[in-house]
Amino acid sequence: MTTTARDQTRRAVRGYHETSFRGEVSAAAEHLGEPFRFQSPFIASDDRTGHLATLPGFVSIVTGVELISELYGGTEATLVYDVHTATPVGTQRTAEHFRLDGDKIVSIMLLFDASPWQPMKARIQARRREMR
Repeated sequence: MTTTARDQTRRAVRGYHETSFRGEVSAAAEHLGEPFRFQSPFIASDDRTGHLATLPGFVSIVTGVELISELYGGTEATLVYDVHTATPVGTQRTAEHFRLDGDKIVSIMLLFDASPWQPMKARIQARRREMR
């Protein structure tokens, strides 16, 4: 693997991470490729549009993000961070795994302990259905 490939991966993933948490949906979209797949404990999407539609709602409950670790390869990356939320959950430790094709993210797998979110699960899924 070349340093250039790792740097390209880092630019795409950090660009997506930073713009998505600022709620800049159009800018975040520039880092996503086709086909695209998103998967989390609560929702999944098989296209960019479906995934990007969920960002404003999520970002509206985020009060801060602290990056803990970032690991980059030529075609994949993993970020570990704490998401501070304005919900009863408070702070959520999160890992996000990305797969890339060139300089575009084609897959995101979000990992976190979903048990604190269970009381809000029905509202989260209903909101997701409304956005479709």
